Formats: sequence, structure tokens, C-alpha cells
Amino acid sequence: MSKLTHIRNYLVQNQSRLAIISDPVTVKYLTGFECDPHERQLFLFIYSDQEPILFLPELEVARARQTVKFEVIGYNDAENPWQKIRLSLPRIDSNIIYIEFDHLNVTKFNGLQSVFLGRFDNITPLIQEMRLIKSPEELNKLLVAGVYADYAVKVGFDNIRAGRTEMDLVAQIEYELKKKGIRQVSFDTLVLTGNNAANPHGISGTNRIQNDALLLFDLGVVCEGYTSDISRTVAIGRPDQFKEDIYKICLEAQLTAQEVIKPGVTAGEVDAAARRVIEKAGYGDYFNHRLGHGLGIEVHEYPSIMAGSDLVLQEGMCFSVEPGIYIPGRVGVRIEDCGSVGKDGFQPFTQTPKKLQYFDL
Repeated sequence: MSKLTHIRNYLVQNQSRLAIISDPVTVKYLTGFECDPHERQLFLFIYSDQEPILFLPELEVARARQTVKFEVIGYNDAENPWQKIRLSLPRIDSNIIYIEFDHLNVTKFNGLQSVFLGRFDNITPLIQEMRLIKSPEELNKLLVAGVYADYAVKVGFDNIRAGRTEMDLVAQIEYELKKKGIRQVSFDTLVLTGNNAANPHGISGTNRIQNDALLLFDLGVVCEGYTSDISRTVAIGRPDQFKEDIYKICLEAQLTAQEVIKPGVTAGEVDAAARRVIEKAGYGDYFNHRLGHGLGIEVHEYPSIMAGSDLVLQEGMCFSVEPGIYIPGRVGVRIEDCGSVGKDGFQPFTQTPKKLQYFDL
């Protein structure tokens, strides 16, 4: 069954005639057409009883028609998009119109309300469910993205030098990826030295790599539209025993969580397995985020591997496992792999060794 047919069937079952997709990522997932409309309007109109219609900026029309096999309607910058939608689309009578609650901003929502009569309901849960279990083809693309993430980490390791800054390493990593043909990274590449690594979402800057401290890498690669995500923390020089102990606790938490992962276990149980290790060591307050997030065509997508989640893991689900300990002013460690739930357990896409590595400046 095609993805569009799946949505059509859902509309019929729920006595609706129309779903309006506004998230460019979902449009790409459903049609294969990739577009960033920026401030302009992009909508995929999916009907229960007729072919879809793609509505988008005029400057994207020619490229869209090379990808999709149904009607494409464009509008130019001087036109009112809402008026053109009203005049160009077939009139429908539907009590329920499905939209993506998790994506629409107020401007888009008000615009759609000015065009369509009916009660808006949320199609986001259906889209999340469709994307939750990856196909063998998707798993292979995620695995390749993981291979490139490992390569990017190696580039970072190989370029650790005295006098280099965090941004020096970021630039080298992304330059080498571009040379490999990688057009896009999953998110801003992070290289964080010393106390900067104690910020879970720190920002790489002009800080020079510190001796006798830890250095954290967090990065991902987009390959054939699918993402990867990896974190590794390494030692520069000879950090003190406290820092090494924090690393060992974090690694134990990550390995413990991975051992728990299998079909039938809940996401909450996986999070709890890692959290118990860190709490037992006395650092529970310093692990202040969920254990992991789903990934696929986006680097952060459903599901969340977090405390209290009763989501039952199934084969083909893909997510990260990334415990961290962040003690302000002292140390920050995160160790992360992304992977899938296999029949017999967790199958990581990233393979960079996790034994603490030492680099001399």
C-alpha cells in the first residue's frame, strides 16, 4: 500500500474528504518531492476520492512536476495564496479536515480557516505512526548515514592539535564531509572543550582545545534523505580521576540501556535502565534530558525514549541512546549511538569505539 493510499483510507474510515499537509518534511516523505518554501506557502492536499494536488510557490513548479505525477498548482509572489487556493482547488464538503497540528503556525492556520469550512482535526499522530517502523530500504539508508557519521568523528579525532579551536574542528569535519559528497549535516556540528561540554546543548566557538580536559563531539550526517546522530567524548592529555570516573559512569549507563533494548520492552524501561546507573553513582540530577529520540528523515522525530513512556518497542523502530552527565564548571560527558530495534536487540548504525581515547597535544 502506498503512503498516500494509507492516508486516503484513513480519511474514508474517519468520514473525512480532505487532509492538508503543510510540513515540507512530510510532503517529502509522502511524495519524494523536497522543497523549502521559506516564508511562502506549501501544501499537499490529499482527498479521499480524487487525486492529490500540490500547491507551492511558482518558482518550484517545474521541479515538482519532475517528481510528482498528480496536479501541481503554483502561485507567484504578487498573488494572494489563500485566494488562489480558494479559486483553484475543487470545492469539497467535509465536516472534518485533517491538518498537521505540530507544524502549522498561526498565519497558516488562519489562512486555511479563511478557505475551508469544517472542523480541523490532527493528522500528526497518523504521520508519526507511519514513520515509526522503518522499512529495510530505510534501515539501509540510516546505516549508511551512520557510516558517514563515524567518518566525521574520525576526521575530528585526526585533527586534534595544540592551538586548534572548537570551530577549527567543526570546519574541518564539515569540509571533509563536503569532499565526500555529503551536502547536509543533521544539525550544527558540535565540538565542545572542557567546561563548555557541561552545557548539554553547548555552542561551538573560539575556545581552544584544553589540555587535561575532556572534548565532546556531537554530530550527524544526512545521506539520501536519512539522518544519523553520534556523540563521543575523548580525553585530551591526562584529565584527573574525577573526569575519568564520570566518563566510566556514563559509558556504563549507555551500555546498560543498549542491553535492555528489544521488542516488547517499553521506552520508559530503557530510559530507566540508564538513569538507574547514573542515579546510583550520585549524579542523577546532572542527567537532565531524555535518553533518546527517534530519527529517520528528521534527526529528531517520534518516538521519545524517556522516563514514564509506555510505548512498546517494536522491530524497525530507530532512535538514539545518549545518556549524559553535565556538572557545570567541572565536566560534561555524553556518549551516543543511533540504531534500530532488531529481533535480538539494539543494532547500532554508529560503530566508533567507546573506550575512553586519549590524545596528546
